Amino acid sequence: MAEYEKKVRDILKSGGCYFTRRGRGDHDIWYSPVTGRYVTVDSKIKSRHTANEILKQSGIDYHF
Repeated sequence: MAEYEKKVRDILKSGGCYFTRRGRGDHDIWYSPVTGRYVTVDSKIKSRHTANEILKQSGIDYHF
């Protein structure tokens, strides 16, 4: 099973999103200036569906 966490973080960075703070457990909170929303990113993304949903919430058009 693939790990999508590093790829998602790299795509978020290239899309203009930035890390704001640590969340509960192993989650990080990122801010997306495209949508003006905060997005929760897990540190262990194993599903491409989860990775795509994070990118969708951040307003970035990218699909695994």
